[in-house]
Amino acid sequence: MYGKKKWYIKILIIIALLLGALFPAFPILWMVLNSFKPNPEIFAWPPTWISKAFSFEPYIEIFQSPEKLRFFFNSYLISFFVVLLTLIISILAAYAFSRFEFPGKGILNAMIISVQAVPPITLLIPYLGLVVTLHLYNTYGALILTYLLFTLPYAILMMTAYMNTLPQELDEAVMIDGGSRLKALWYVLVPTSVPGLVSVGMYTFMRAWNEYLFALTLTKTNDMRTVPVGISLLMGQHAYEWNQMLAMSVMGSLPVLILFLFFQKYFIAGMTAGSVKH
Repeated sequence: MYGKKKWYIKILIIIALLLGALFPAFPILWMVLNSFKPNPEIFAWPPTWISKAFSFEPYIEIFQSPEKLRFFFNSYLISFFVVLLTLIISILAAYAFSRFEFPGKGILNAMIISVQAVPPITLLIPYLGLVVTLHLYNTYGALILTYLLFTLPYAILMMTAYMNTLPQELDEAVMIDGGSRLKALWYVLVPTSVPGLVSVGMYTFMRAWNEYLFALTLTKTNDMRTVPVGISLLMGQHAYEWNQMLAMSVMGSLPVLILFLFFQKYFIAGMTAGSVKH
């Protein structure tokens, strides 16, 4: 009797997990299927899952539009440099926080943590004033600098927690052999910190790729817009290009999805690295 009850409980748990997975997956499935429909059919009632007028036209129109392709180019370019700079700066800062004691270390660490508690929207006007003063308005530099300031606090905290799990004997072994601290960092600690770096890189990429508010405020011409802003531009005064909006949303979601599928093992390992110290 106990074995049968246990078997039924497992079935119920599996069903509950499947329902839980389908609930967040439904909007994604709806987005993908409707991106192949003509606009009038998207809101037709009763709704149809597979359109009789199934067409790749929304995607073809995007690929044939230099302006829309420019949105993707801008997002990739900005995200790439934000990730690159974030990783370089955070690994250097994390090494300093993990391996050295210096005056003001606790205060500086508290400042980094406190920045995380500030809602980004409250910084919109100050950042706009700073960007205009530096003559960076409507440039890649404005968005790269802004996103960098948002991603660095988390990245430094994350990499410091990961660096604390690595024994200092690794550094000392390199220095005993005549190497410098910089060599110990780049040739030993950085390769060992791949899970942490991947986790930080994925977080940074998603933050830069999906950001909308600052990308809209700090740019004014379409040749500087990113994918989220480009999607919003398809909402016209009298008509919305729903199928193209959905198609761009699908294309904009793919980079993040692909990154997570390929690096989810490292991402999860990096997220949990600071919980246990070896």
